Amino acid sequence: MEHTHDLPDGMVEWIAETGGGEITALHRHVARREAWVVDVTRPDGSVLKGFLRLERTPAGPKSSTSLTRETRIIQALAQTDIPVPEVYGVSQELNCTLFERVRGRSDIDKLDDPVQQRAVLEDFIRVIARLHTLDLSDLGLDDVMPYLPTTPQEAALNDVDLALEQWSAFLSSYSDPLITYGVRWLRQNAPSTIARLSLVQGDTGPVNFMFDGNEVSAIIDLEWGHYGDPLEDLGNICTREFWNPSGGLTGLFHLYQEVSGIPYTKFAAQYYRVQQNVRGMIPIHAISVNAHPRESLAWFLCYRYLGDRATCESLSEAAGITVEVPPMPDEIFGPGGKDVFADAVIWSLEKDVAPHLSDAFAKSRAGDAAILIKIMDRKRRFGAQLDAIECDELEPLLGFRPASRQEGMEALNEQILGDEIDDTAVIAYLTRRAYRDEWLYEPAVSLYPTRTWSKLDD
Repeated sequence: MEHTHDLPDGMVEWIAETGGGEITALHRHVARREAWVVDVTRPDGSVLKGFLRLERTPAGPKSSTSLTRETRIIQALAQTDIPVPEVYGVSQELNCTLFERVRGRSDIDKLDDPVQQRAVLEDFIRVIARLHTLDLSDLGLDDVMPYLPTTPQEAALNDVDLALEQWSAFLSSYSDPLITYGVRWLRQNAPSTIARLSLVQGDTGPVNFMFDGNEVSAIIDLEWGHYGDPLEDLGNICTREFWNPSGGLTGLFHLYQEVSGIPYTKFAAQYYRVQQNVRGMIPIHAISVNAHPRESLAWFLCYRYLGDRATCESLSEAAGITVEVPPMPDEIFGPGGKDVFADAVIWSLEKDVAPHLSDAFAKSRAGDAAILIKIMDRKRRFGAQLDAIECDELEPLLGFRPASRQEGMEALNEQILGDEIDDTAVIAYLTRRAYRDEWLYEPAVSLYPTRTWSKLDD
């Protein structure tokens, strides 16, 4: 059967051979990381339902994420009571893994029944508690873990440092004071003690596990898996629940403490919310600035500007600072008028093209294109006005009014690196900036509307 795809040469043949039959379904999965849904029908009529992950550019040995490491972690966990997908095949030559397409669903945030939603979350917390109490010496993963932490500070910061190293070429010519300040804050506030060293999923929480009924059927997406402070995953859960609201977190971390025996603290959850956001936003910034046309740029812009706001709010809460949302430009009477060209393209994509597409990925890409046109139009209308506001707000921080937003960002970045800052003032400014950027990029941010942090247990 012929299938439309742009997979590397030899991969389709490898999938068929690995599955022991003929490929009868193959389509791109709509996700941040490239993945493909595949069915292989065998001569006896049985069907292997697979989920293909690939890295077109293999991650280096010091990468903070790696498909090879993720695959090895899943294979190791398959020998424990942690539910994970079966690994059907691995190709080092093609840099891909064919996983089982696990039964059930991942969209716990879409459940209409709050009772079922809560039951699934509680089962998930019990699974994570078991994961964190596994004996690391039994897993045999030391060779694929870039660094083994020896201190609580290393446990908290190793993956941040890996991300900084992995993206050092990008960061050497890119100045964003939020990333710079976030890293500084994490170093200054790293925990001095941890209960134990655990295998952590590193990006765990809603939609990064599958469930069937009221039970977890598999933990998925272990690309960030590493050895660290088990409470890091609690911060990860907070972050993923921010993006995928699933009924809140009340009582869940006390349940975790009861099942795992690992003490929970509110500040640890707050700290690791910041850690997850800072290390996760480094590649998001890089991709949003230098996106390949293959990337779904609208989604990365959503991740970036909603993620920046989430980072600032988590920093503000951890630091005990309240920041009000600043006033935004008037969308009706603001500068710049209607652009008939932009309106024509948006109408064509949304009304004439997307409704007639049957392929989910193509439909998503048409939606992305319409979003990018809307953003370009908003930047045309409001960009200069917002840049002037940034320069005005930077003046008291810098001691001079920068000539442009870019000059101000670079100057503030240098002040943070030089430790010549008022933390409260910097956090407050960065948070207001994040609110304004989120507003400007609203067409992309609307992909994840009305996201707020759930209340943490004391």
